[in-house]
Amino acid sequence: MSDISLGVLDLVPISSGSTAADALRNSIDLAQQAERFGYARYWFAEHHLNPGVAGTSPAVVLALTASATSTIRLGSGAVQLGHRTALSTVEEFGLLDTLHPGRFDLGLGRSGGRPPGQPAAPLPTATPVVDGRTPNGLLIPPRFSFEHLLGSPRIALQRRLLLLPGAESQDYAEQIDDILALLAGTYRSPEGVEAHVVPGEGADVEVWILGSSGGQSAEVAGGNGLRFAANYHVSPATVLEAVEGYRSFFQPSEFLDKPYVSVSADVVVAEDDATARELATGYGPWVRSIRTAEGAIEFPTPQEARAHAWTDEDRALVQDRLDTQFVGSPGRVADQLEQLQEATGADELLITTITHAHTDRVRSYELLAEEWRRRGHSLQQ
Repeated sequence: MSDISLGVLDLVPISSGSTAADALRNSIDLAQQAERFGYARYWFAEHHLNPGVAGTSPAVVLALTASATSTIRLGSGAVQLGHRTALSTVEEFGLLDTLHPGRFDLGLGRSGGRPPGQPAAPLPTATPVVDGRTPNGLLIPPRFSFEHLLGSPRIALQRRLLLLPGAESQDYAEQIDDILALLAGTYRSPEGVEAHVVPGEGADVEVWILGSSGGQSAEVAGGNGLRFAANYHVSPATVLEAVEGYRSFFQPSEFLDKPYVSVSADVVVAEDDATARELATGYGPWVRSIRTAEGAIEFPTPQEARAHAWTDEDRALVQDRLDTQFVGSPGRVADQLEQLQEATGADELLITTITHAHTDRVRSYELLAEEWRRRGHSLQQ
């Protein structure tokens, strides 16, 4: 397992008492620190209408970060294709690649477009889960239901503001096909008209598909022979079906001759377990704000988080995320990451850390990098 690399997923969180400008500066600084610590990747997520998140445009933040770093791979985790076109996506990343060739990962996700349908039934997995645990002990919590969000006015508003009036999102699989064709220079319309994107065609970007289940995203990634990133930190209950579904659909391609999987985890590392638990105190209220469709709040201090009056309904909303967050000393968190890698067969791991203070966030990544190397792992492949 010495070749299991670590990457970073950044949401550009805004802490209480700070500004969006502070969050952006901190994220760029953290990317510089992650490069110095030796992390393989630094990805930015895309979020909208969240008061506590400044990461609304991965391409813009990537451009700023690329100019402030030299070697670390940078990427989107993920571009939300539901409210974009294949052309705009290829053009943006083509521009980035023009100035910083060969450094970008184009991570593509389905969010932001068509309203979610009824939740899919859980898919069977080859890995047995008994009493919520895999054979090596990784926690697979009960499946979380998003049904309460289907009629959310905020979700409807986000869709209304992201899409042009009367617009309908393109089918995801078709959109991926168009992106790949535009990058390769092989795009033809149904009428046979060619389209060539400048810059964009021939861009040296690594295409990834991000998914939380074994459904369409896993099928598109596998069927096109693309790299796949599964979200344990967002949907821990479905991580096994996601990675196993992807592998079952995989077809060798010009990009890969065998499946390649990254799995994400939410971690907080400190010198000791008690300090780490204190730093992670704000995570529960923050996740609650997302899952109630209020929009991510500014990340609270531990004192502000403890003032939250929890109800049984609140706790049910966040329990799976709290139970699967890896919090503790470097040794404890590294143990859990190794367990996650073993259970999922991940080729690399992507970690995200949110604390109120930027210095604590930087220190978390530093401590983990030191422990990862001490165990004989390499941060980069």
